Amino acid sequence: MATYADLGLQDSASPLMEQLMYFHDHSMFIITMIVISVGYMILSLMMNKFMDRHVMDGQYLEILWTVLPAVILIFIALPSLRILYLIDENSKPTLTMKTIGHQWYWSYEYSDFLDTEFDSYMIPQNELDLFNIRLLEVDNRTTLPINTLTRVLITSEDVLHSWTIPSIGVKADATPGRLNQATFWFNRPGVFYGQCSEICGANHSFMPIVMEITSPNDFLNWIMNLSE
Repeated sequence: MATYADLGLQDSASPLMEQLMYFHDHSMFIITMIVISVGYMILSLMMNKFMDRHVMDGQYLEILWTVLPAVILIFIALPSLRILYLIDENSKPTLTMKTIGHQWYWSYEYSDFLDTEFDSYMIPQNELDLFNIRLLEVDNRTTLPINTLTRVLITSEDVLHSWTIPSIGVKADATPGRLNQATFWFNRPGVFYGQCSEICGANHSFMPIVMEITSPNDFLNWIMNLSE
């Protein structure tokens, strides 16, 4: 049985995703009002309640349904432009991470530390533990500290991929020979999942992304163990 969480967006884990959720609710409210109003007008016209000369040839009515959609679009466009600006804003990051898409896995490099790179493969179904999520768990999770502004540089070694984590509202193409970047921070600890969102071949569905968000001390311990 579907729940509200199944029909809506994932719980937010970043300030950017919170803004995207507010905009989603704002837009859905406007769309719902439009659908109800237009549906009511269509049913009324079908029942010939308002089919008179004012509807068939009404200058003021023409002006109304020309101006009203323009005003509605403005109420949608302004918040949308604000969020687009926030997505492209590049503040000074505290941490830089590079991710490279391959057919069909991800590799990661931490540019601020020496000898910190690894590959991240999906765990096959026959090797999963009871607490693992099928098709989403990887052998090497990517770890980041909480409340740390992070820049991720995204590219690909072979074909187009897309690095996507819905909980933080990040989706960026991984293009061969080109670096894309995104900035984000996680405002709560936990394990967050994503997937490649660009069809890239036969195993496109089998290159998940797993981010484990911990305290700064735990992150530094993880980095030290990774470098050894």
